[in-house]
Amino acid sequence: MFIALVVLTVLLAVLALNSAAMKLRRNEQVLASISGTVGVPERQLPVLAGLEIAGAAGILIGLWLEPLGIAAAIGLVAYFVGALIGHLRVRDVKGAAAPVVPLLLSIAVLVLRFLTV
Repeated sequence: MFIALVVLTVLLAVLALNSAAMKLRRNEQVLASISGTVGVPERQLPVLAGLEIAGAAGILIGLWLEPLGIAAAIGLVAYFVGALIGHLRVRDVKGAAAPVVPLLLSIAVLVLRFLTV
């Protein structure tokens, strides 16, 4: 079970770091979706990226420090639930698909982290 935790943790960390990088680089599609459609001010993108980076670091370090891994996984679940709600709030069903995969991975990492403590 620990191997599954490691694999999913690394995959989630890569997804979160890629998402953060797209926000920090102000990728055109990301700006259109997050700022244009959902309505998040562009000045908040570094904050969102910082949360994703912190979550990725936390789940990776949390492979050795279980409480940190649990806290970081909870944070990522909350982050991606918020992203999903943001899209659904403005009826952006197409854009709502984007946070679903990292949300499901976050939930899986959280469950596996609890099961391997």
